[in-house]
Amino acid sequence: MPEDAPACLRCGACCFSQLANYVPVSGADHARIGAQVDQLTHFDGIRCYMNMREGHCAALVIDRTTQEFVCSIYELRPSTCRDLERGSAACRGEIHEKGERPLLTLEALLTRR
Repeated sequence: MPEDAPACLRCGACCFSQLANYVPVSGADHARIGAQVDQLTHFDGIRCYMNMREGHCAALVIDRTTQEFVCSIYELRPSTCRDLERGSAACRGEIHEKGERPLLTLEALLTRR
C-alpha cells in the first residue's frame, strides 16, 4: 500500500456518487447487513443496492467534530466496499474523479452549524 494514500477516514471519495445504483449488494451482503438492511438498501428489479443520500452512501456518517468519514456498518459493509483497497488503482481513480465531493459536503455541513 503506498504511503502517500490518504487515510480512508479523511478521504471518503469512494462513498460518493450521483448514481442511485452505485454500490451493489449481493445476497450474502444483504444477509450480513441484517437489521439495518431495509433502511440502507433498495431493489431495482431483482438487484439490490445501497441507498444514496445527499450524494453519498446512506451508511456513511460524516462527523462534523472530527471531520472524518465513517462507515456506520464497516464490519457489515458490502463486498464491493471490502474489495476496494486503500491506495489501489481503483482507490486512486475514485480520488481523482470525486476527491473534492467529500470536502465540499463537509464544508457545507460545517457552515450549517
